[in-house]
Amino acid sequence: MKRNFFLGASGTLLAASGVPAMPNTTAQSVSEGLKPDTIEQFHKLETFLTFLRTRNATEYAISSPTGVDEARYVTIGGIDQWISIRGWDRNNPVLLFLHGGPGDPTYPWSFMYFAPWEKHFTIVQWDQRGAGRTLQKSGAGMASTITVERMVRDGIDLSEYLCKNLGKRKIILVGHSFGSILGLLMAKMKPELFEAYVGTGQVADTRMSYIVNYNELLKKARALSNHEAVQELLRAGPPPYSSGAGFRTQWKWSTVFEGANTFLAGNIGRTLVAPGGSVQDVNNDADGMVLSADQLVPQTQTYGRKDLGLEFSIPIFFIQGAEDFTTATSVARDYLDSLQAPHKAFVAIPNGGHFAVFIHSNEFLSSLLTLIGSSSP
Repeated sequence: MKRNFFLGASGTLLAASGVPAMPNTTAQSVSEGLKPDTIEQFHKLETFLTFLRTRNATEYAISSPTGVDEARYVTIGGIDQWISIRGWDRNNPVLLFLHGGPGDPTYPWSFMYFAPWEKHFTIVQWDQRGAGRTLQKSGAGMASTITVERMVRDGIDLSEYLCKNLGKRKIILVGHSFGSILGLLMAKMKPELFEAYVGTGQVADTRMSYIVNYNELLKKARALSNHEAVQELLRAGPPPYSSGAGFRTQWKWSTVFEGANTFLAGNIGRTLVAPGGSVQDVNNDADGMVLSADQLVPQTQTYGRKDLGLEFSIPIFFIQGAEDFTTATSVARDYLDSLQAPHKAFVAIPNGGHFAVFIHSNEFLSSLLTLIGSSSP
């Protein structure tokens, strides 16, 4: 989703960034307005989707006798939170993926992207507080508990649970976009739990990122002779913006120039055909994005290097799209240069944008394996 400054996977602008949320409708009010033949078509579609989900469940099944494939609620921070654990060998390192948004879980649609990773890592995905199936179970009544501080503690609790239940002394953190805030703060709070931290779509200085990205987008538009983009960017002017219009303009052209349009549009379809997926997961995602943005964007819109940390006792790696127009690549690189860690490295994925971890999943995995291998004792 697109947000005041964070970008997740749905491409939806939310009310927190000055954009109206979806109309307040209910399933009953929608269904009452449908014609019988339309309802019949939906039933027919659902039958086909069920077939595709079953096929994908077979195609992406973990068949190794030493493998793990679990998805369930666990009690974290006093509420039930949804996690999935998948990998071909329990002896592999455990990798906890922290999704972005805020409020935009990757669990419903990322099965095909992470399938190659599951040969090398046990991949854990987590629907964070206020997102996805966690929100479905807990309800919006816990909105006041959706804070960065509480979610960092949730992440620590989950990491301790994973170490205990998967028989590991340490795990690997990978944080994307908003999740990169949680990941760094978790690494700073309890480094003994983590082998390394890997950031992508890395938040570093939110205000500076907007300024840098505006200039980079304008430069890119001129290089491509995209007169529409040039005119819209000039009309919006450079940040800071007084309304959502400027943010929407940056979102529009960052998505175009990062080549993320097809990816973003496809995530609803991938959710609907994912093993165990459903329309409910799509609705959970939409609800979670609105709720989480309302709570978390105001808390994080001025985050900078000092807030995230400048001294770490574990290896810190950033794998960034070379043309990330959302969390500026150059700002992330400068931040890494400025922090202290026993081992650090920056990798830029050519032609990659904010979603390089997915769109260039194989290249990302290759870099990840190299970096984790280089940091091992």
